[in-house]
Amino acid sequence: MGIEFRKDKISVITKVSVHLYPFTLKSNPMKTFKLVLTFLFGLFMILGGVSHFMNPDMYARFFPNFALNPVINVLAGVTEIGLGIGLFIPRFRTMATFAVFVLMLVFLPLHIIDVFRTEPAVGTHQIALIRLPMQFVLILWAWFINKK
Repeated sequence: MGIEFRKDKISVITKVSVHLYPFTLKSNPMKTFKLVLTFLFGLFMILGGVSHFMNPDMYARFFPNFALNPVINVLAGVTEIGLGIGLFIPRFRTMATFAVFVLMLVFLPLHIIDVFRTEPAVGTHQIALIRLPMQFVLILWAWFINKK
């Protein structure tokens, strides 16, 4: 097993050649940039999903008391991990980027409501005020990696 560098592709040499990048890295820097942003977002999604299981109390504060917090938390964690993995798989990437965009839009009202709570779920009002614009950045980021 070895790595072969060619002008048109980078491949791992085994019995079957596996293409790491479906395009020439030098020929289209915007595609490379978007792919890097997609992988970063995928990593953030996976880490965010794992944190649902590592620190469920933090996420439980976003939902009203009558909601099934443990069920919602597990579903959100699994969804985020699944979408994060989907961002790494070319076959599912288009669908996953759109789903991440929608998920970021769905989370927006939670962060807006959090700003007006007496005890914000993210900690203090200052953190809630910082976190809200970050959600818009995540929405724009998801939109950017989703558009053709």
